Amino acid sequence: MEQITQDELQHLEEKYDSELQTRKLPQKLEFGCGLFLVLFSLYHYITAGFGIPTDYWHMGIHLAGVLSMIFIYYAGVKAWQRTDSRGFARIPLYDYLLAALSMAASLYIGVTWMGLDISLFGIEIQLAEQALRQGNPATLDIVFGSLLIVLVLEATRRTLGPVLPLIILLFAGYALFGQYIPMDILRHPGVSWSQFINNIYFPQEGIFGVTLWVVSTVVFHFVLFGVIAQRMGLGQFFIDIATVIAGKYAGGPAKVSVVSSAFFGTISGSAVANTVSTGSLTIPNMKRLGYPGHFAGGVEAASSAGGQITPPIMGAAAFIMAENLQMPYGSIVLAAATPAIMHYIGVLTIVHFQAKKLGLVGCSREEIPRIGQVMRDGWMTVLPLVVLICVLFSGFTPYMAAFSGISACLLVGLLNPKNRISLHDVYEAFKTGAKYALAVGAACSAVGIVVGVITTTGVAFRLGFLVTSGAQNLGELAVAATAWLPFELFALDQATLFISLMLIALSCILMGAGLPTAALYIMLSAVAQPALANLGVPALASHLFVLYYGVLSEITPPVCTSAYAAGGIANANPFRTGISAFQLGNAKIMMPFVFVYSPAMLIVLDDYFTWYEYLLTTLSCGLGIVVFGIAISGYFLRTLPVLFRAMTVGAAMMLVTPGLDSDLYGLVLLVPVVAQQLLMRRRDSAVGQPA
Repeated sequence: MEQITQDELQHLEEKYDSELQTRKLPQKLEFGCGLFLVLFSLYHYITAGFGIPTDYWHMGIHLAGVLSMIFIYYAGVKAWQRTDSRGFARIPLYDYLLAALSMAASLYIGVTWMGLDISLFGIEIQLAEQALRQGNPATLDIVFGSLLIVLVLEATRRTLGPVLPLIILLFAGYALFGQYIPMDILRHPGVSWSQFINNIYFPQEGIFGVTLWVVSTVVFHFVLFGVIAQRMGLGQFFIDIATVIAGKYAGGPAKVSVVSSAFFGTISGSAVANTVSTGSLTIPNMKRLGYPGHFAGGVEAASSAGGQITPPIMGAAAFIMAENLQMPYGSIVLAAATPAIMHYIGVLTIVHFQAKKLGLVGCSREEIPRIGQVMRDGWMTVLPLVVLICVLFSGFTPYMAAFSGISACLLVGLLNPKNRISLHDVYEAFKTGAKYALAVGAACSAVGIVVGVITTTGVAFRLGFLVTSGAQNLGELAVAATAWLPFELFALDQATLFISLMLIALSCILMGAGLPTAALYIMLSAVAQPALANLGVPALASHLFVLYYGVLSEITPPVCTSAYAAGGIANANPFRTGISAFQLGNAKIMMPFVFVYSPAMLIVLDDYFTWYEYLLTTLSCGLGIVVFGIAISGYFLRTLPVLFRAMTVGAAMMLVTPGLDSDLYGLVLLVPVVAQQLLMRRRDSAVGQPA
């Protein structure tokens, strides 16, 4: 297969990932900022292994580094960005000022934690220690707190666009002006600006709450691990192994794309990074084999988006989920495993039957590497991932696991004779890792404001009640509309739950558009999860539900960044690529409903799990996903006529729906479809037509 250099890979990623679309800095400034980013990464790496400072200092240092670099690297308004004759950006003076203010506002908490008694320019500044100011912030606290809120929102706007800051401003407005809300269920007394700053700025809640703590101790480290692992050749090893496993079968390059993306998803924190890393190799090969460009791009986008739900890292959401639910990390990984497998089964099924429909073959023998050679050349590159997982499951903290994995990466990369990396590669990896973590850091800090508002006002529970009561009203209408039937089609509580899930799923897709996985999970779990809790859905199932539908925005038009990246590589229409990705990701769309209705699929919930229930749900769901893939591709043994294709869709939906009765109905509906296909194959064989 074609090779791609690391520089070309980085260029592709920067082209399609808005989080990496930074200004081209003058050489001296780039060197200075690059050195700062490397030192920033080293700080996180060393403290992960040898001890993290007190939380308010550690989070302050992290936020200071993230915000200051954002104001240097990202333009306020790209259309107004001025450059010199050589194409280097001219950084406005106000951006340097914003960077300096970011550092001051971020480090202020640490500096004043034990109180302050100094004279500055003849002005006496006296502050009691922070514990005594809690609930009654000083004027200086309000000034710096207000400043930091503005800076965090502006940094988030620069890196991710205006959607998330607008959502946060809406929540802030609700906290400040709740007394003017016309709806009784949402009205509250409102909070003053000083109390708002007290709740949002001081640690434990808001910006310096659990969101910033997790991103500064877990997310950053795993982003860094993924970048270094990719540099040392782990991504290429995954692609080679996937080619050996799947390359020889019908539609080989497409199946290689699915399998390699599943492997790469174990280390990647970004769906776009996954897309360009594997897609730059697999998409051209898919097109060369005969797949349409939009379908080739859709395969890669759908496969790569699965990385955000694939253990062990899950875009760092697994660690945050474990923290939120106070569950062992291993339980989160075990619960997420079966639904993730179902997603890849869904993509592989459509890829397979589409290849059969188009008459496509596998890769040639020359294109498939020998397994012995692949293992000899690449076995060392997988050692860091093994080390990371072993340390993680041995009960150590996630950041100690990341420290061990990064250390193993560096050791293997510098010593591996087959793919030795230079000190310059290490420098670039540390720099790129920190650069990639900037947008995630800003977004998670901003989402902390939402969490602070929810804690202050209880709005999530109010919204949850609104959703469930609205769904119940709609459910009553649905029950009334089917009352003429001689049997009960569904009960009111079933209708209420289904409508609530639909409303929450739609909200998650809209709110999750374009956000990093960690940030969107934190926000959605805080806002949408209480509504599911009101309906009696287990906490783990509801958290996974909102995560699934949040990351679904990666392949849901019109905002589908992974599909746009894949479409760019395939030279295909981005929107059409997004439609293909959405169709290919059908299992990812259905899985959350399955494990909400049958939590046994998640294995770790003792109140729901039995082997009978798990096997019944999983096997029938897997069969249903395969049948749904047949319906989407319109081909099984032969092309499906319209009527039988519609019957296949019905059978698939019944098989996916948990419950023995629905499974039996699905199998009965499938019998005539299989019979028709067998008859068509026998007829074609009799007249000598090819399969």
